[in-house]
Amino acid sequence: MGRFYRALRITWVVVRYRLDTLIPQERLPWLLVLLLRLNPMRLIPVGRYTRGERLRLTLEELGPIFIKFGQMLSTRRDLLPSDVADELKKLQDQVPPFPAELARKTIEHSLRMPVAEAFAEFGAEPLASASVAQVHTARLHTGEEVVVKVIRPGIKQVIRKDIQLLYMLARLTLKLVPDAQRLHPVEVVADYEVSLMDELDLQKEAASTSQLKRNFQNSPLLYVPAIHWSFTRRNLMVQERIYGVPVAEVETLKARGVNMKKLAERGVEIFFTQVFRDNFFHADMHPGNIFVDTSLPESPRYIAIDCGIVGSLSMEDQNYLARNLLAFFEQDYYEVARLHIESGWVGEGTRANEFAAAIRAVCEPIFEKPLKDISFGQVLLGLFQTARRFNMEVQPQLVLLQKTLLNIEGLGRQLYPDLDLWTTAKPFLENWMKQRVGPRGILLKAKEKLPDWLEQIPELPQLAHEGLSQFRNWQQDHLEQRRLLRDMRDEMIAGRRRNGQLLLAVLLLLMALVSGVGEQLLPLLQGDWQPWVLGGIGLLLLLRR
Repeated sequence: MGRFYRALRITWVVVRYRLDTLIPQERLPWLLVLLLRLNPMRLIPVGRYTRGERLRLTLEELGPIFIKFGQMLSTRRDLLPSDVADELKKLQDQVPPFPAELARKTIEHSLRMPVAEAFAEFGAEPLASASVAQVHTARLHTGEEVVVKVIRPGIKQVIRKDIQLLYMLARLTLKLVPDAQRLHPVEVVADYEVSLMDELDLQKEAASTSQLKRNFQNSPLLYVPAIHWSFTRRNLMVQERIYGVPVAEVETLKARGVNMKKLAERGVEIFFTQVFRDNFFHADMHPGNIFVDTSLPESPRYIAIDCGIVGSLSMEDQNYLARNLLAFFEQDYYEVARLHIESGWVGEGTRANEFAAAIRAVCEPIFEKPLKDISFGQVLLGLFQTARRFNMEVQPQLVLLQKTLLNIEGLGRQLYPDLDLWTTAKPFLENWMKQRVGPRGILLKAKEKLPDWLEQIPELPQLAHEGLSQFRNWQQDHLEQRRLLRDMRDEMIAGRRRNGQLLLAVLLLLMALVSGVGEQLLPLLQGDWQPWVLGGIGLLLLLRR
């Protein structure tokens, strides 16, 4: 019943803000255009809000899942009109806040002390407000400036209702569209649910932040603020306050003389470093979570916050992904097709040459072009449409990575439209593959395994003894099997011999019977051969058997 009311509320909000007016009717079939023009929503006035404001307000009212969707859309200015993208940008850190008094109550309940005892200063006005939490400035009694992140009260219940609604839509899609099976909609929703629930646990976010900070310790590419663990709980996190320019404020960055080309290239390098070197990537990299340290304009450094959603890949997926990307960069479409078939990402029986030709038709036009001339959203759409012919299945474990890659592209497009993503990423991937499969990679793997090997050395005599015992037992089992086979063979031969004797005895008895009843039927048995002789021989054979 809760899902039903939630669906009704979503429908009402969409109707109230007249989102039907945002649908581009010139791209629809005439029947759908007619239905849109006859729908009852047209009786409700559009109101004074612009189209961008109506979309933003709709997403704000519907809650965190819809807000996050709007945050991702806000980075895709190649797919949206500029006025809509500008409005959606406000969803990154300008969601309507909840009252500061509620924030104080949450802090005091979590820390079991008054706010004044925990902090020397506490800002009542939120510094930023997002879909899941809001942030207040504060100062510790030790003098350190910090930010206090507080989870929105009651947000978990809202998210659970929306997740259940998504599950319902996913299962309905499977029933109505059989071809949707390859998209794994239920598994995708399940992965999304895990990432959202993790985002509601600020202790997990703090742990992920610490991990990311450790991975980029003393790095010129990325700075991650420190966590104050003594003030961190499941619904509360205290973190070092940072000062930087929001990455979306491109004009401010240019005014400060920031090398925009290097900044964009470093963004790509950070992404691939996280995915392939560390296998631990920030998966919520919308502009509201990224700042820039401009103290060295020629060597700008990113600052990352909000590590509530992070991702990692299995070694197999990591390896296949790297090899696929390298094959794309080298325009080796047959290798891309082969890797997809080998990994099981496309249907069984797919012909590599046909799949390669289809991929070539989509990807060839995008190479040797600057980023401003490429839309990865459109490329991915083309690839999905192509893959549908070959029963390609969506990999739920890669959906988070694909979302992050789209965010990175949108970010790079804003910073430096002429960035060549291929030229920036290819050397990194080539170097990573060499480290994995080259002599150095083999030595590093041996070095990693050496402690385990050394630990097992004292056990080698026992292992050798057990191995010899197992070999001896195997030999004995093998000899026993051979003896059994030989006995079975002898038994079969003896059985055949006995069966032959039985057949002969029966024949002799039959011949004796027939000969005794009518000698005229068997003239060949007349004379010295008497019926009782034949019967006696047959009886003796039967008794012997």
